[in-house]
Amino acid sequence: MTEDAAVPNAPTPQLPDDLDGAVSQALTATRAALDAGYQRLQVEIQIPEIKFMPIAEQFLALFADQGDACKVLFPDAGAAALARRDWGEVPCVLRSMFEQQGKVQPDDEAFLIVNPSSVEVEKVESICNEAAGRPVVLLLPNLEDIATIGIGVAGRKLRERFLSTLESCYFLKPLDGAAIFRCFPHPWQVWVEEDSTYHLMAEFPRRPTADMLEQLFAKSQGEVEPARPSGGGLFSNLKGFLRALNQ
Repeated sequence: MTEDAAVPNAPTPQLPDDLDGAVSQALTATRAALDAGYQRLQVEIQIPEIKFMPIAEQFLALFADQGDACKVLFPDAGAAALARRDWGEVPCVLRSMFEQQGKVQPDDEAFLIVNPSSVEVEKVESICNEAAGRPVVLLLPNLEDIATIGIGVAGRKLRERFLSTLESCYFLKPLDGAAIFRCFPHPWQVWVEEDSTYHLMAEFPRRPTADMLEQLFAKSQGEVEPARPSGGGLFSNLKGFLRALNQ
């Protein structure tokens, strides 16, 4: 499927005020993408040291009506055991993606893969292929670590073969005085800080590349100054977000 344009007359989504707001937006965006027929989705909130377990627990609501036909898969058995201990009785099956009970079965209907890294990218790809027509949601993935997948032929083939098939239905990444944001079905957006308030600067049909961002900020500032990741600097005026991250 190709990227969707913004829904006509739909209000432009705003940057979230706190982590709960971001998760609520992400859930709504994921449901919308599933309803639109997308089957390989990823939800990315690229904030340093974000705690993925509480977010994953909230995402159980996504497939609650499917009961044990939904598998929630973790990168390792320890994380799966921790979820089973802390979450108590839940409607989904909680397993490591590498254990026997975590394998894709014919009666499985949906999959939520929590916090997979580039180390597990081949396993994640295998699960997506075996799921064949059933929804797979990657929650807080980190699949494109250059040190692991490489920047040569192997890395390019992986991107073309698998990573390019993933739809980022929700994406939030702070930059130095700006943010990249996407909330399905709206376009990708770049927001910038002006006088402690964030304003929508530009929209793109696809995720803007580093070169596109350089050109955008150079045109705005009159100089070529690439945006740099900043550990939450975007949210310095959003106290609730920072409090949530530091809990």
